[in-house]
Amino acid sequence: MRDRPDTERGRLSLEQRNADMTVRLPVSGTPVRVDFDPDQTRRRFAEQRDKRLKREPLGQFQGLSDVLELEYVDRFADPVVRDALIEDVEVAILGGGFGGLCAGARLTEQGVTDFRIIEHGGDFGGTWYWNRYPGVQCDVESHIYMPLLDETGYVPSKRYADGDEIFEHAQRIGRHFDLYRTALFQTTVIATEWQADVARWEVRTDRGDVIRARFLLRSNGPLSKPQVPRLPGINDFRGKIFHTSRWDYDYTGGDQHGGLENLRDKRVAIVGTGATAIQAVPYLAEYAKELLVVQRTPSTVGVRANKPTDPAWAADLEPGWQADRIHNFNNVVNGHDPDENFVGDFWTEVFPNATGRKLVDVPPASLPLEDQMALAEIADMNATHAIHDRINGIVEDPNTAEGLKPWYGFLCKRPVFNDEYYPAFNRPTVKLVSAPGGIEGITGTGLVVDGTAYDVDLIIFATGFETGSSTSSRYGYDIIGRDGLSLADHFADGTKTLHGQFTHGFPNFLELGLSQNAYLVNYTYMLDRKAHHAARIIAHALDHGVSTIEPVLEAQDAWVETVRAAAQPHLHYVSTCTPGYYSGQGDISRAFFTDVYRISEVDYWNMIDRWWAAGTFEGLTLHTPATANLAARP
Repeated sequence: MRDRPDTERGRLSLEQRNADMTVRLPVSGTPVRVDFDPDQTRRRFAEQRDKRLKREPLGQFQGLSDVLELEYVDRFADPVVRDALIEDVEVAILGGGFGGLCAGARLTEQGVTDFRIIEHGGDFGGTWYWNRYPGVQCDVESHIYMPLLDETGYVPSKRYADGDEIFEHAQRIGRHFDLYRTALFQTTVIATEWQADVARWEVRTDRGDVIRARFLLRSNGPLSKPQVPRLPGINDFRGKIFHTSRWDYDYTGGDQHGGLENLRDKRVAIVGTGATAIQAVPYLAEYAKELLVVQRTPSTVGVRANKPTDPAWAADLEPGWQADRIHNFNNVVNGHDPDENFVGDFWTEVFPNATGRKLVDVPPASLPLEDQMALAEIADMNATHAIHDRINGIVEDPNTAEGLKPWYGFLCKRPVFNDEYYPAFNRPTVKLVSAPGGIEGITGTGLVVDGTAYDVDLIIFATGFETGSSTSSRYGYDIIGRDGLSLADHFADGTKTLHGQFTHGFPNFLELGLSQNAYLVNYTYMLDRKAHHAARIIAHALDHGVSTIEPVLEAQDAWVETVRAAAQPHLHYVSTCTPGYYSGQGDISRAFFTDVYRISEVDYWNMIDRWWAAGTFEGLTLHTPATANLAARP
């Protein structure tokens, strides 16, 4: 049977022949062959989204540090005992993850060595220090994800490195650039304030430290405060309970690579099915007596296909190899179509194909804009249906397979990759518990979902980290700029920066994290580029007696408008998404990538390179006192 084509402009027309369908784009009528009905898929997306929306999108969670019943301790290092410091330095770096490490490395390369790195954990590494759950790996190829490989002379052991190897690399960077001498570990910042009379930032910590710095670099990381759902009865549970970022191997046995022998007689529930749970579930499934996987929203789980690094390939690498590989990757994923694809991974497939280029016989860019948008939506749905096909081919129980299928746009949540997750549900000891509305509560012996009580011995929260809130909420301190201006208050109606790094009213403050700069996929690349940018300008200031650096308000306002205008198509997309941190749990004003400059990351950094080449520091005010008491470096 053939439906009559809908010729009304702005709507897709559909022709159906058996299981195949031809969608015609609304303006040009270009045919697109698919094996699903886009209208039905769109309705299913909306239905599933509505099931998961909460009245209080962010209020449904609480920080792990706010839940007295859960341990927030550092399990991975002995307590540090030291006296409080009172000192002056050129630069204070807040955070000792890869952002802080890159900042320290790039400052050192510029000859700036008078700095402090303040880190909450017991060592460098950030997320790789805290997250040591079984199966933890990076989901971007290690050879481009792990920064400063060329500089430290290291080549990862396999395509997707395990967490302990990445953590060891963080330590390697610290040793190579002599950063341990600068570090204050197990130290939490509690206040930062600009002191105008001396043109310095004053940083106070929970250990009584008072550190005065000419420049303040923040790199605390967007996913740094563990969160759990607000659940009645959480303090009544008589079993064991912990968050994946505080994994208790004393209880489970084993380590990141398995061997969880203590769970052989335990009934375990893991709450959440994001990237962390996808990696941990296969290990829990192998060792637990029973495993409940409590799922609010399924993830899209693609093929991992991990493999060891080819020794011959590694032996032939020449200086500059990592920069070349990263540059090639960025060109591919940002749509610049280089002649060769060095990485050839999932990311270099999904982003170029997001335009729908494989679904039509003409270049998508040659189509009318309305057709390009319609084609991109079909390509997005097609990627989701491909995951459905993968599930059907692996999971044996039809009901479980249906429960694992994601029904949302493919990029509504960060795609993950694992080859053992779906097969784990074929074990008779593993049960999927669907909880689109969330867990109702916790009892003394387990948890309650949709009126059914499940008794367990261990509850593991794989519920991620606080997002969408102010940085003062996530990091535990505010930044107070000129005339007592609070950064949290200043950003209450949206971030305001120049180039995602400088903010008017906050002299000599540079943001190294995600903030109105371009970004796509490889977070450490962004951190390293921003660190290099910051180090160059700090070195320039010190060499030329510059006391303060601050953006011109008009230039900042223009940048903010540029970023917000570029964000509109993305915000429209996430407004249709199932709740998650990408979509602000349903409140797009709190969406994770709201402030990203939605252009090619390649084009963005080329712009920054041109900015440096011009030598005018356009958009910034570099203040040099007539009688500067800030001597240039020798």
